[in-house]
This record gives sequence, structure tokens and C-alpha cells, in this order.
Amino acid sequence: MKSSISRKDFIVKSALAVTGAVVGSQHVFGAPALLKNLGKPNSKFNGVQLGVITYSFRSLPTSAEQVLKYCVDANVSAIELMGTTAEAFAGAPNASTEPMKPFPSGPRPELTDEQKAERAAKAAELAKWRAGVSLDKFKQLRKMYSDAGVSIYAWKPSALDVKNSDAEIDYAFRVAKELGASHMTVELPQDPEQSKRLGTFAQKYKIGIGYHGHLQQTFTAWDVALSQSPYNGLNCDIGHYVAAGLDPIPLLEAKHDRIYSTHLKDRKSKANGGANMPWGEGDTPLVAALQLMRNNHYTFPGTIEMEYDVPAGSDAVKEVAKCVEYAKNALEKKS
Repeated sequence: MKSSISRKDFIVKSALAVTGAVVGSQHVFGAPALLKNLGKPNSKFNGVQLGVITYSFRSLPTSAEQVLKYCVDANVSAIELMGTTAEAFAGAPNASTEPMKPFPSGPRPELTDEQKAERAAKAAELAKWRAGVSLDKFKQLRKMYSDAGVSIYAWKPSALDVKNSDAEIDYAFRVAKELGASHMTVELPQDPEQSKRLGTFAQKYKIGIGYHGHLQQTFTAWDVALSQSPYNGLNCDIGHYVAAGLDPIPLLEAKHDRIYSTHLKDRKSKANGGANMPWGEGDTPLVAALQLMRNNHYTFPGTIEMEYDVPAGSDAVKEVAKCVEYAKNALEKKS
């Protein structure tokens, strides 16, 4: 054939062909399921579910509809959804989904008294909204994502901090349930009373808390939280772990039954400066970690956190798609 066929034409003609097969024969097993999933993303490879955190798309607008499109375009079928995106969809006040401004280098400047007062007022307004909001929009959000082939396995709201009231924490768990999330993620608290507090709520709702770590991660960093509640677990970040000078493989092996999800990124080791790098150019053993998850049938998802700078001529969606392909190749390759 001299003419080429476009991907869209191929999908349409394939659907018509399958439809004809279903109509013409009662013996075509699975055809309706094929039609149902046609064109949907699939980032589960050899039993390992890959997802993405909303933060990966921080250089772009992050409304719920836009983030969903990014996932579909990058072939991502699962997500750790950050709080602002979900709450903006539900009508929360002051919930910006505009692209994030790059963090300035060096120490962050101290907030003025006016800035502190403004933040406190916004936090109080948000807490009041959370106390009375209907959960219907969150149900709608879950359905919108599910219909497009993307599951929400984790939610990362700004309602789980020491400063948040019990009412806000309770709200967060109720929303997580409506979104279909198996767990929420939050930074590992410095105060063990906070992880005990969250663990109590987690046990009540049977929804896990995955504690995320940065350079403070060590092999024993989560031990206190793990002892406080069976629903306290890890949202470990193997890139940060390497940048802290440690090998994440023993951590994954030892704690796999308490890991809710792991963040995947490539960073240089502590000895090499710790920089975020495109996948395959850093010191993080991404291939070994993914194949460990595959070979041992670990059930927790691997969350792509695209944190390196987007190269000229590309965008965050294209870079996340590259990460998906990198992981897919690792998971389909024999170890």
C-alpha cells in the first residue's frame, strides 16, 4: 500500500472490525471488553502498576481535566492525585491549578507578618469549606478518571499536618474513600504523636497512610510510625534515598509488606552531588528496583515523579511518557 493509515483511522477501523465480528458470530470471546478498553492507557507491565504523581506536571496547568488528559497522552493508567487538583474540581477557595513557579535557589526568605496573616486566613477559609462541602464532586471526579481508564490509588491532600484539625483529617479520609484511593500520602512527621494521630484515623477508615521521605530517609526512619498502627506505611522515594547516600534495594526487600507506594526518580548519589537526572543518567538503581517488584510480585505501585528539568523542545507530558517507556523496557526485559 502506498498510503499510510493514521493511528486514529486504525483505532476506528479496528473497532468497526471487532464490532462486525461480535455481530456476525456469538463465538468471539472478549470482544466487548476489547471495545470497552480501546484507546485507554495501560501502564501495568508484567504485574507492576506504574503511576504518576500530579507534581510531575507542575510546569503545566493542573486542573483535574487537564491532568487526566496528560495521563492518557503519556499512557499512564494510575495516579497519586495531589490535593489542590481534586479540591479545585470540587470548588475549594484559593485552590490554584496554575503552573508552579520554580523554587528559588538557596534558603527560602522569611515570611512577613502580613504574609503569615494572609496564609492563616486562607487556611481558615479552606477549613470552613472542608467542613461543609458535599462529596458529590469527588465521586464525579473518580468516575471521570475511571471512565478514561485511570485509577486514583493515592491522594495527597494538605489536610494531614499537625496544624490541621481532627475535622479536616476526617474529611481527608472521607474524600480518599470516595476517590477510591487505597492510601493517602504525607510527609513523614517529625513529631511521632502526629503519625500516631493519623494512624488512628487510618485504622478507623481502613485507608492507609504512606509517609513520604526526602533526604532524611534511613532504613529505620519509619519504624516508630509502623509500630503505632497497622495502617501506617511507607511512601518511600528511592531517588531521594540514593541522594542521601543509601541503597534502596534492601529497604524495598525488608519493608515491602508495609509499602503503600514508592516514588520513582533518578538522582545522582550523595557522593556525586545528588542532582535530579533524566532516567538512566543518574545513580538510582531503577531497573533493579522495578525488576525486584516484578520478580517478587510486590503489589505496591511505582509512582513516577518527574523531577528533573524539562529539556528544551519537550514538555512534562512527553518526559513522563519517556519514564513510562523506560520502566516498561525494564519490566519486559529478563533480569
